[in-house]
Amino acid sequence: MRYFDELTSATHDAREALLAIPAVRRGIQGRIGRRSYLAFLGQAYHHVSHTVPLLMACGARVAPRQQWLRQALAVYIAEEMGHQEWILDDIRSAGGDPDQARLAAPLPATELMVAYAYDGIQRGNPLSLFGMVFVLEGSSVALATRAAAAIQRVLGLPDGALTYLRSHGVLDQQHMQHFEALMNRLEDAGDRLAVTHAARMFYRLYGDIFRSLLLDEDQERSAA
Repeated sequence: MRYFDELTSATHDAREALLAIPAVRRGIQGRIGRRSYLAFLGQAYHHVSHTVPLLMACGARVAPRQQWLRQALAVYIAEEMGHQEWILDDIRSAGGDPDQARLAAPLPATELMVAYAYDGIQRGNPLSLFGMVFVLEGSSVALATRAAAAIQRVLGLPDGALTYLRSHGVLDQQHMQHFEALMNRLEDAGDRLAVTHAARMFYRLYGDIFRSLLLDEDQERSAA
């Protein structure tokens, strides 16, 4: 079995657990309010703003024998540069305050996911970052385009409010094809184990962000 297929199989239950989270299911169906969508974008801004620094940190620690991976990371860095600004533009177009989103503290769940990514690079195997790439980009491919269409239809948002979801739904399809080829080149058992373990952890940590988002109907219930 190729490693990418092994990784997909080994994380199947973790992926299903993410998809079962009520906030994820409701987002795919467009059954969320504007406030919930803005809350999602706010947390996306906070973790996406770390994508390029994380890729750089990973590239700095890649072993000399894996120069080919460093070159691949350079391509990722060039393609991911500035994507957090797309999210701020979406927030503005959806009626939110991008400056408030930028200056607000992330939810603890978001902060913990980002911290775990840095820790894996510095303390463990730098290739653990590919576990995060697998989870975030794989989830984007599976969910983003469907969610964007449903959310826009229900909330009546302009196209400019869904740039992040739509662009990543398409872009990450290309990324995942490239990612699959990269993972299938990993020969070291320790590297493979690090990526698989990290992927399982990131499914849980990314899911915790959705579990932490207070959806509109829950806010209304709490205020009653």
